[in-house]
Amino acid sequence: MIKNENGQSIVETALLLPILLLLLVGIFDFGRILYTQVHLQMATQETVRLGGLGRDDSEIVMFAKDYVHVQDPTQLVVSVIPRQSSRKSGDYVTVELSYPMTFITPFLDNILHSPFEITANSTIRVE
Repeated sequence: MIKNENGQSIVETALLLPILLLLLVGIFDFGRILYTQVHLQMATQETVRLGGLGRDDSEIVMFAKDYVHVQDPTQLVVSVIPRQSSRKSGDYVTVELSYPMTFITPFLDNILHSPFEITANSTIRVE
């Protein structure tokens, strides 16, 4: 009996290609989330310095929105605690940035809730 192995590699590729593509897109999604987290953390550290120097809340929010580069800047939420009216020298000021990330990977929305909220905060003493 003669074995005919024509098309075997095509069948193997057809079986493994979806799994490999899903893995590749998952790695890409993880990289996007990690990059956004690191970027938001760096932005909060830069933004909270303005609060430590006594700048008002509108300047802090404007700086944060200009500094952060994300896909949809309108969804970036900037919180400054406490408000400018109750801040005085020696108090601590906290800036928190949060941004919702949506996944590209199929089926990942079923496992993790989407959008995935990425937050970063930083605190400094007002001079």
